[in-house]
Amino acid sequence: MKEVVLTKVSTGASSRLLIVARKQMKKSWQLYALLALPVIYVFVFKYYPMYGAQIAFKDYIASKGVAGSEWVGMKHFIRFFNSYEFVKLMKNTLIISLYSLLAGIPFPIILALSLNYVKNQLFKKSVQMITYAPHFISVVVMVGIVMELLDPRNGLVNMLLGQLGFEPINFMAKPEYFSSIYVWSGIWQNVGFSCIIYLAALAGVDPAQHEAAVIDGASKFQRMLHIDLPSIIPVMIILLILNTGHILDLGFEKVLLLQNPLNARTSEVIDTFVYKVGLASQAMNYSYSTAINLFKSVIGLILLISVNQMAKKAKQESLW
Repeated sequence: MKEVVLTKVSTGASSRLLIVARKQMKKSWQLYALLALPVIYVFVFKYYPMYGAQIAFKDYIASKGVAGSEWVGMKHFIRFFNSYEFVKLMKNTLIISLYSLLAGIPFPIILALSLNYVKNQLFKKSVQMITYAPHFISVVVMVGIVMELLDPRNGLVNMLLGQLGFEPINFMAKPEYFSSIYVWSGIWQNVGFSCIIYLAALAGVDPAQHEAAVIDGASKFQRMLHIDLPSIIPVMIILLILNTGHILDLGFEKVLLLQNPLNARTSEVIDTFVYKVGLASQAMNYSYSTAINLFKSVIGLILLISVNQMAKKAKQESLW
C-alpha cells in the first residue's frame, strides 16, 4: 500500500514539474530558440561525427559502409607507432606547439597591462584596432603576406638585411626557420585579440586597491606587479589548461600553406600528415588517418585532465 502511495506521489510531482517546465518554456520561448542553435551545432558537428571514429578500428571500405567494414582492432595504431614517420611527426608537432605556447603567453599579458594604464582614449582605441585587425585576416591572406615579406629578392625583410650589408636569405627554404616563422606570424596575428580576455579580467580589479597603492607611493610598475598580475593569474591558468589540451592540434591549413619540399623536414606535423594520408593521396586510407587523429585527440584529453589535476593540487583555478 505504501509503495502504491509513494508511486502516485512521485508521479504527481513529476507531472507538476513538467507543467511548470512547459510554462517556463512557453513564457521564454525566444531564449530557448536561441539556445537551440548552439545545441544543434554541438550535436551535429561534435557528437554525431563520433560515430565515424570507429573506423579507426576497422578496415573501412566505402562500399560496405561503417557498419559493414571488418574490425581489425589496434592494427592501424600499431602501424603508426611502428612507422618511421612517428618520431618525426611527434617531434615537429611538439616543438611547434610548445614554442607557440611559451612564446604566446607573455605578449597578450604585456599588451593588456600596458593598455590598462593608457589614459588617452583615442590612442588606446587606435592601438587596440591596429593589434586586433590581423586576427580577422584569413589564413591564406596571412600566409601570402608572410611569404611576400620573406621573399628572397623583393621581400621587405631581405631588403632591410641588404641595407645592413647581409646576404639575402631564402627563409622558406631553410627548415630551421620554419617553426619561428609559424610561431611569430601567429603571435602577430592573434596577440591583440588574445589580450581582450586579460583586459576583461583587469576591468574587474577593485579600484580601491590601486588607490591604496598610490597613497603608499607605489609606481605603475609596482601596481602591475603586485595588483594587476595576481588578479589575472586565474585566467592565465585556465587558458594554459585549455591550450595544453590542444598541444597536438595545430591545424593543417597554415602549416600546409607554408610547407614546401625544402622545409618539409621540420614542417610535417600530425595534422598535415593526416590530411595527406586521408584525403590528398591517391590511395586514400581513411582508417589509418582516423586512427592517427584519434590518437592525437586521446593524448590531448589526457594532457588536459593531467594539467587540470595539477592545478587543483596546487590550489589554483581549474576547469572542474
